[in-house]
Amino acid sequence: MQPSPTAKYGFRIRTRSGAVVDNLLIFGKDEPDAERKLRQIYLGCEILEARRSVIQAPRTGPVTYEDVVDLISGPTSI
Repeated sequence: MQPSPTAKYGFRIRTRSGAVVDNLLIFGKDEPDAERKLRQIYLGCEILEARRSVIQAPRTGPVTYEDVVDLISGPTSI
């Protein structure tokens, strides 16, 4: 069974008390699904900005020692 595709959506909102909250990240099948989840948490909020965030695909195999060293070292320059 394959996992259902989900994306991460970033929101900037104003709560009903007037506070602005930046960078709320919520997973969803699509933007309306993520917005529905957001509105369940923040009742009466105003959405100021919505964007889709890029998420990396999960690894297919185990992490090797070389993978960890590459991650720590950063990009190689030639």
